[in-house]
Amino acid sequence: MSRQDEAPRYNDVERTDREYTLGTWTRQRDFDPTQIVDTEGPRIVTADGDSVLDFSSQYVCTSLGYDAERVADAVAEQIREVPYVNPGWSTEPRATLSKKLAEITPGSLKKTFYSTSGTEANEVAFKIARAYTGKHKILSRYRSYHGATAASLSASGDPRRVAQGPEIQPEVPGMVKGPDPYAYGSTLDPDESLAYIDEMLTLEGDTVAGVLVEPLVGSNGVLTPPDDYLPRLQEIAHDHGALLICDEVMTGFGRTGEWFASTLYDAEPDIITMAKGLTGSYQPLAATTVTEEIGEYFEDNLLNQGHTFSGHPTACAAGVAAIETYEQENLVENAREMGEYLKAELESLADRHPSVGERRGVGLHQGIELTRSEDERVPFEERSDKMTGETTVLDEVGARALEEGVYFYTSVNTVVVTPPLTITEDHVDEAIEALDAALEISDAKMEA
Repeated sequence: MSRQDEAPRYNDVERTDREYTLGTWTRQRDFDPTQIVDTEGPRIVTADGDSVLDFSSQYVCTSLGYDAERVADAVAEQIREVPYVNPGWSTEPRATLSKKLAEITPGSLKKTFYSTSGTEANEVAFKIARAYTGKHKILSRYRSYHGATAASLSASGDPRRVAQGPEIQPEVPGMVKGPDPYAYGSTLDPDESLAYIDEMLTLEGDTVAGVLVEPLVGSNGVLTPPDDYLPRLQEIAHDHGALLICDEVMTGFGRTGEWFASTLYDAEPDIITMAKGLTGSYQPLAATTVTEEIGEYFEDNLLNQGHTFSGHPTACAAGVAAIETYEQENLVENAREMGEYLKAELESLADRHPSVGERRGVGLHQGIELTRSEDERVPFEERSDKMTGETTVLDEVGARALEEGVYFYTSVNTVVVTPPLTITEDHVDEAIEALDAALEISDAKMEA
């Protein structure tokens, strides 16, 4: 039951918010905002005084938790010194951040273009790939999400692309989609999916500029590929003259226990996109980083891309301070260690709850997919349910966990478990206890 069915429905702030704000990805009658008045560590505090352990980092973005003082101080100092200049000028934060990204990204990635969100970072990647290769198509996958702007949503396989419809936003031409390494629910095993993509690139006739993938899929199910999948995909892309574009908007900055998930799989993307963890979401900032070779191409060829807020000095200052926080507080290592502990606890949880069909993920990028049947995959939530507005069993599981004091984001039949990188074993234990209680709902609704 949403809070709008209860009395009193909203406080003054929530009521004003509903009246004057358009909520995202929802019918406005279902827009049901809860006012957040404070934060502490990995917790958010509501206007009602409830302290909620955030175990999805909101939308997999508040990777530093809510007490990153180094970032907050850097933002405040930069706002007072140089709050903004246009991107044709230079600032110390942008120069420092660009150099740092070249150091921590995999392979020969070197030069960076800045924007303000992951979807913009991907749009920039498409333009760069097309200009560099002289080709126009982007091959992505069906279980994917790359952003809400026109080209990024057209490249996505997410149900939100289908729901958009041509009457609202026609799809951008040149986007083709292949299968995913999703052994649990696909008719193709991962090896077959790679062979399929290889054949697609052949049949597309040398027109594909880039192959776009999330190394570990995020909101479409936390899909985890075999260890050799990404390097083999890169080899296939290069064999056909296409670039490998890795969307690490969710998986970047330590979430998997490595700075980037591409490194986890020994792949060296030609272009990498990032946002979210880049500043821990203390400022809106995204980046598109390309190899030295691609950067060199644009020495004599026009980079036909601009952005008023590209390299915004305050946002870049947050990015520099965020990276320093990851380094000085050993948060990448903590994600690796806590990820192993979380994985073991989720596996134990799966053993206790027959409605858990599969656990997937690496580091602190984890998820559990639910099933109605112990014998075969029968999802509680179909992909199409994501946009109907109807309450699903997954919604009920998430709501019960929230009643127990822990927030989990649920999407496409999966409970997404992606806490801040600052968590401890005690936080994991608290979250598992809440999820243990919540899964009683899905267990009770399984098929007889």
